Amino acid sequence: MDRSWMNASRITEEYENGVEEFLLFAQSKAQPMWGKFFCPCVKCGNGRRQTIDDIRTHLICEGIIRSYTKWIWHGESLDTADMSQADDVTTDSGNPIEEMICDLGQEGFEEAHAALYDNIEVDSKMPLYSGCISFTKLSAVLALVNLKARFGWSDKSFSELLMLLTNMLPADNILPKNHYQAKKILCPVGMQYEKIHACCNDCILYRDDFAELDYCPVCGVSRYRPTNGDSTVLVSDADRRPTKVCWYLPIIPRFKRLFANGEDAKNLIWHANTRKSDGLMRHPADSPQWKAIDRLYPEFGAEPRNLRLGLATDGMNPFGTLTTNHSSWPVLLFIYNLPPWLCMKRKYVMLSTWDERVDVWDANLQHAFKLRAMVFCTINDFPAYENLSGYSVKGHHACPICEQNTSFRQLKHGKKTVYTRHRRFLKQYHPYRHLKKAFDGSQEHETVPNPLTGDEVYQRVKDVVNMFGKSQKKPSSTSNMWKKKSIFFDLPYWSDHHVRHCIDVMHVEKNVCDSLIGTLLNIKGKTKDGFKCRQDLVDMGIRQVLHPISKGNRTYLPPACYTMSTAEKRSFCECLRNIKVPQGYSSNIKSLVSVNELKLVGLKSHDCHVLMQQLLPVAIRRTLPEKVRVAISRLCFNAICAKVIDPKQLDALEDEVVVVLCQMEMFFPPSFFDIMVHLVVHLVREIRCCGPTYFRWMYPVERYMKVLKGYTKNRHRPEASIVERYVAEECIEFASQYIDSLKPVGVPASRHDQPIAGKGTRGYNVVTMTRHDVSQAHLYILNNTTEVFPYIEAHKKHVRDSHPKMNMMRVLQEHNKTFINWFRQTILADKSVSRRLTLLAIGPNLNVPTWKGYDINNYSFYTKSQDDKSSVQNSGVCVDADSEHFSSTSDNNPIRASMSYFGVIQEIWEVDYTSFRVPVFKCQWVNGTTGVFQDPLGFTLVDLSKVAYIDEPFIMAAQARQVFYVQDPCNSSLSVALQGRPSGMNYHNDESTLDIGQMSSFSKQLPSMNEADEVDDGHANRVDHDEGLWENIPTG
Repeated sequence: MDRSWMNASRITEEYENGVEEFLLFAQSKAQPMWGKFFCPCVKCGNGRRQTIDDIRTHLICEGIIRSYTKWIWHGESLDTADMSQADDVTTDSGNPIEEMICDLGQEGFEEAHAALYDNIEVDSKMPLYSGCISFTKLSAVLALVNLKARFGWSDKSFSELLMLLTNMLPADNILPKNHYQAKKILCPVGMQYEKIHACCNDCILYRDDFAELDYCPVCGVSRYRPTNGDSTVLVSDADRRPTKVCWYLPIIPRFKRLFANGEDAKNLIWHANTRKSDGLMRHPADSPQWKAIDRLYPEFGAEPRNLRLGLATDGMNPFGTLTTNHSSWPVLLFIYNLPPWLCMKRKYVMLSTWDERVDVWDANLQHAFKLRAMVFCTINDFPAYENLSGYSVKGHHACPICEQNTSFRQLKHGKKTVYTRHRRFLKQYHPYRHLKKAFDGSQEHETVPNPLTGDEVYQRVKDVVNMFGKSQKKPSSTSNMWKKKSIFFDLPYWSDHHVRHCIDVMHVEKNVCDSLIGTLLNIKGKTKDGFKCRQDLVDMGIRQVLHPISKGNRTYLPPACYTMSTAEKRSFCECLRNIKVPQGYSSNIKSLVSVNELKLVGLKSHDCHVLMQQLLPVAIRRTLPEKVRVAISRLCFNAICAKVIDPKQLDALEDEVVVVLCQMEMFFPPSFFDIMVHLVVHLVREIRCCGPTYFRWMYPVERYMKVLKGYTKNRHRPEASIVERYVAEECIEFASQYIDSLKPVGVPASRHDQPIAGKGTRGYNVVTMTRHDVSQAHLYILNNTTEVFPYIEAHKKHVRDSHPKMNMMRVLQEHNKTFINWFRQTILADKSVSRRLTLLAIGPNLNVPTWKGYDINNYSFYTKSQDDKSSVQNSGVCVDADSEHFSSTSDNNPIRASMSYFGVIQEIWEVDYTSFRVPVFKCQWVNGTTGVFQDPLGFTLVDLSKVAYIDEPFIMAAQARQVFYVQDPCNSSLSVALQGRPSGMNYHNDESTLDIGQMSSFSKQLPSMNEADEVDDGHANRVDHDEGLWENIPTG
């Protein structure tokens, strides 16, 4: 089509005819939105949609963009564009670069990028050098910048790499010479951001009515920094540096880009189309809070593409050191519409907010819709809870759930505020309510306080006057703990949420773990016990057996029920020090233990998570009185951190949490119960309202903060550095969806990319095995192959018919002995069977490929010999098998039951059937009858020396579950079997998620609690040892 008319005068007939031809082309080729098309006039710049009549008027009055010679926004394919390059570039079918450019959308470019379109379109067609068929200029830059983003290269190192590659490639290459030139090439693919100046005292943002001011109208401080310390020096506006900047990344174009990609658009309605709905809670969409919004706002709920967002924020030091008090506060958004394995991933974390509905194109369903979004909840640690909610989390009423009904006690000697009286949360006639000595010397008659509703909170804050700025003196009020009205109440639905600001389980768990470990091991500075603690007991008149005893110039503190002897501390530390965990399970626990000083050092949040979930109950098995030990074990967070929640079990879980906290009050001193311990009592309520905790804890937020710290390459402008690299990563993430060679940065590939077939990872060798061993493996494979099952039943019938007097046990033995030969003869005589059955009948090769390491089922397995050389334990294995159990050799009525078998991998084979291989593990199995049992606390104990099933050493690798063994502190000949944690992602199982994997409970079945049998005697002290604490302080 001739387009020379675009350069003609607008008053000529040639131009008018050209406009009509263009409009007919657009109507036949382009996809309208509500009857409107992009207007290519110089005023609209393809950034606004207009009707056909309006477009005609604009083109006549304003003129068309003369550089818009490829009408891609009006249905023209880039394939029709003339290529000025002589060399052709081989591209994948479907031209992914072209598809990427089209999916950007004109609004993705913004008007500032419109002039750059020709450049990126040409770069996408231009070969990297003469004769290059693999890379264009654009694809080469995208591949290199992808590596830069994935591995955190600095701009300088990237420029050096470009210079080196330029010299290595043919002389006519057109690779950019430095990072700046590469960034200019990708500029149209990147998203926009805004810089908003702020008062250095946080009084105002210089926007709207304050946009033109040079001084803060509240505190009078200058908007700009003085030049060389002299505020009188005049500089141009362009050279003035603001004292503080708020970086704003508009969220609307980012959401539009998500929906512009068909796969992302499909994932954003996963919660409505693919989510499993069986009454269990696996996702926020299963929660009452999600359903309440659907009920109260039916127009919003009827559109599954409307977004539900989790808003998170946390302060961070962008320099990664403690030598500066600089603090940055990124605001992050998590999209809860996505599947569990994606919604907390780095790729889908966004730095922004917005509150209007906009028109968005859905590439999955191929039509436009009105997109709206809502904040589902906020995610924050407890100090940030105050910043977001406006509730003061310090002082006597620090609990934002109990509010004015918070039960507190101000300790006279410890100078602490503690939060006890958890008996209020018990049922009305619970036996613990009537005990005195075991608690604080009084009975409990108060009932559980009701949490405030959103409307009740709003009534308390609606008249609060917000005063921003560090220099402003804020009015103090002891009667109202709400210090400001949260801006979230400007949202019309905020008062309707059951839970608005979530308690972070990660920090609660870490604080409880630190308090427990510090008190049990009496670590200086971390223990909750001590002289002042015992003086508070004297002041309260409770637990007389623990009161300080003066002995000259020293004071003796009798051992409390939680006080470990030196031998117990050593047993505790040695147990943890000797633990080897599976790969990817946790950090190296051994490095956290100091046996000489009898303490744990350097515990991170995930270390505390692992300890509380599984390892702590094992380590204390030989220590402490039984009641204390059971209470600590029950306090572990397994059920609270579960990824699949049965709502019917939540009432029982909530009751158990309250009872355990009451038991802790019976055993531990009042100083133990800081606000973080108290918050445990409210965690189940938030699970009931909002769903599983792993959607609302801080692990992904903290990890993303680490990513942002890594972006800080310019220490003079850390926030600018973060934003620039964030935008660059957005560009790479977008491009990686179209170019297979680019790996996404925010959704890292798992090493377990073959969850079914598996793959060897180390120690490959080919070994000639004995026929006996290969036949054992071959028989097991046949017995566990679905296609072979009919032949197994037929052969058993054949054996019974041939030997009618044989009992069932002998029939089974004869079957195992003769099945291979019978199966071979039967299959080879039948020409209609499948190729796979024929190869199974022929049998495997004796030359067997073997491995020392193998990845399958999202586990990494090692052989025992490889484990002995490694710092991890990957050789433990467990298989659940259905087998027939005989009471005697003459028993003709065996019982078929499922049983767990425990063992250690000795060898890893890939049994070779020529056209396919079957991975199997050759294991040393423990006798399931005499070598595996459960103790009264529900621990699975295994005696690895009781070897059995020597004639059946093989299992198929696909059947294996990973376990690891921890030497039992009570009996060195036994080991506690603990479940390993699968890693990697499984896109076909919505119970599987990312980041922190769910850990199985350390116990199969904890004993039931008999609170009715509790005696009101306090259980305060230990009588089995007298290793109390000594303080160089006289009592008087």
